[in-house]
Amino acid sequence: MNPRVTSAPGLSLEAPPVLDPQKKRFLYKLTAVISGGMFIDGFILGGIGLVMPALTADLGLSLAWQGLIGASALIGIFFGGPIGGYLADKIGRKPMFVVDLAIFLVGSAAQFFVAEPWQLFAIRLLMGLAIGADYAIGWPLLAEFSPARLRGKLLAAQEVAWYVGYLGSYALGYFMASAIHADWRIILGMSTVPSLIVFLLRLGSPESPRWLISKGRVEEGMAIAREYMEEAEIQDMSSEKREATSFRKLFSPEYRNSTIFICMFWFCNVTPYFAIATFAPIVLESLGVEDGLSGALLLNGVVVAGSVTAMFLIERVGRRKLAIPPLWISAAALIAIGLLAHVSPLVILVCFVTFSFANALSTALTGVYPGEIFPTEVRGVGVGFATAFSRIGAAAGTFILPLSVNGLGVGATMLIAASLCVAGAVISQYLAPETRGLSLNETSAPLHKVAK
Repeated sequence: MNPRVTSAPGLSLEAPPVLDPQKKRFLYKLTAVISGGMFIDGFILGGIGLVMPALTADLGLSLAWQGLIGASALIGIFFGGPIGGYLADKIGRKPMFVVDLAIFLVGSAAQFFVAEPWQLFAIRLLMGLAIGADYAIGWPLLAEFSPARLRGKLLAAQEVAWYVGYLGSYALGYFMASAIHADWRIILGMSTVPSLIVFLLRLGSPESPRWLISKGRVEEGMAIAREYMEEAEIQDMSSEKREATSFRKLFSPEYRNSTIFICMFWFCNVTPYFAIATFAPIVLESLGVEDGLSGALLLNGVVVAGSVTAMFLIERVGRRKLAIPPLWISAAALIAIGLLAHVSPLVILVCFVTFSFANALSTALTGVYPGEIFPTEVRGVGVGFATAFSRIGAAAGTFILPLSVNGLGVGATMLIAASLCVAGAVISQYLAPETRGLSLNETSAPLHKVAK
């Protein structure tokens, strides 16, 4: 049963309208500067694992400090998502869109001057707060400006940017550490460069017309909409209602299913990914793949390819076909690893590649659904809350995997990861909506009020 499968307007035989060149440039620039925030998020998370041995030796880190510093950005994202989302819904997308990158820029530069473990923890916690907020500000803003026929593709591009940032940081950090023996402070501080570029590009971005109208500032919102948006989206905004921002609305009878779906879908996708991506070299080497680091780089490259594939397919095949089947494929690949862990390194590597590609396909939807299924007045709060919930999975995967591998073995650990993929597939089968071609007001209607 699917609560929101409709004959989407996007399937009309009429040729889609041609976007005005000026509006097209604005839309792609907005996509780029929001993608920049996702690139930075992947960049700061991708590099920390590589420099951990060096900074442990330099700062004399205990195991507790290693864990805290490794998870500091994730902890920050956990709190930054809901806080940033609430502020974006309360005071506007535009001011928060620049402030959060300014905070991140300051944190990035501060990494060059770290002398004590607590300083690095505090700095990366602050950076995580800013990035968590950026999810809850950028995705709603992009969803609210995008035409229905492009919205999925543009939102899916955010996941591509995240994976590229993660892979870029991983590869750059490896080169700087091994080839030129750069200090770990320089490797971590490299995030200052993309942060400064994105910050400057964000200056002057307009406020969301939908947010303005939802706050009763109709004339101001319509003026911005006429300058930057298509006529169909402008007409859709006439249905916007003036309503207060409230966390409680996420758990109201109308939106409870939407909140449950996106939180669990995101959790079940990212928990296995973070666990395996963070410790891929160790896991691969324990399974007999001699060059675990090269294997990990290969897997990250496959993930980028999968996310790009999802971006180009999403408006062709729809959301559900990218959300559900890949989760089953991911589960099958992890089960195969769990049961065949000692058969052949080549078989294991093929299974990991299969998991990485399939997981990237379904995870691309975590950049799409959150911006679509919540109404304007709580879109930021909804994205922020789901972001926080997903980071519980990311942190759990990062912390628990080495303990599980040590206590239960690789095979049993992979079977546990597979069970999460199965849970995600079952939940998605019953709750995942098909939103291709639907207006933002249609996608954000309560699940039980939309025709099946």
